[in-house]
Amino acid sequence: MWEYSEKVKEYFFNPKNSGLLESADGVGDVGAIACGDALRLMIKVDPATETITDARFQTFGCGSAIASSSALTEMIIGRTIEEAMGISNQDIADFLGGLPPEKMHCSVMGYEALRAAVANYRGETWIDDHEEGALVCKCFGIDEGMIERAVRMNGLTTLEQVTHYTKAMGSCGTCGEKVEEVLARVHREMVAEGTLDAAEAFDPAAARLPALRPKVAVSPLAPAASPAAKPALTSLQKIRLIEQAVEELRPYLQQDGGDCELVDVDGDAVMVKLSGACVGCQMASVTIRGVQERLIEKVGQPLRVIPVKAGH
Repeated sequence: MWEYSEKVKEYFFNPKNSGLLESADGVGDVGAIACGDALRLMIKVDPATETITDARFQTFGCGSAIASSSALTEMIIGRTIEEAMGISNQDIADFLGGLPPEKMHCSVMGYEALRAAVANYRGETWIDDHEEGALVCKCFGIDEGMIERAVRMNGLTTLEQVTHYTKAMGSCGTCGEKVEEVLARVHREMVAEGTLDAAEAFDPAAARLPALRPKVAVSPLAPAASPAAKPALTSLQKIRLIEQAVEELRPYLQQDGGDCELVDVDGDAVMVKLSGACVGCQMASVTIRGVQERLIEKVGQPLRVIPVKAGH
């Protein structure tokens, strides 16, 4: 399973600048909750100097998405728009001490949200409003522009890398042929520009999409993204691992005045009770998702975490 840096864990369990920014000067929305990841970035700008004086975020997604969004706000506050626009998705990942390859799309989402927020501040139409024909992956709302930017900025050369950085092909896979076309086109242009060696250029004829798709981890809830196989666990072993994982998470929640208690385990359904500051918190849904991700990593089996009220 994925290994996370201490800074990723810190920014997930103790996110900075989360919440609504009243009277924001620019708002950027990327992703969609229906797809599993969504980010809204809000910025406040001093018009005299075009300095970003404040930034807030609201996100729905995994721990890496929360950490990347939080890190982005820390990185752009105090910078001019021009300076902020120079931040790459790799800069976000580096700030966090690195991200697993499968989670790089979270840093790309932050990069895209910043571009959208700045465009909104300037009164411009965001380029990723998906003009007719530009949408490539309908499952995750990924268009040609986002794929091209990710490929060029990160030097992507394989379909698997494109999925890790954008999530395109990470669900039904029907967009595979279109993604191949975009990757091949961008590589032809990069070879002509002298920014890519012809030997590294993507060859559609050699692509093996069926071998790629099972490797792609999308969402803890998606059957196609099951964790790596582990020896079969007895019910008692599974419950003990779940208990252990919950106990490991509680200190982080308690630092912010919240808590999480294991209530019951029924098959793959894990019932937990949030308390303290976690109750009614706008981040409660992502807290539950983070708990779920941690349990899946610990147990090595698909699980669904369900919040219940006291007394249930």
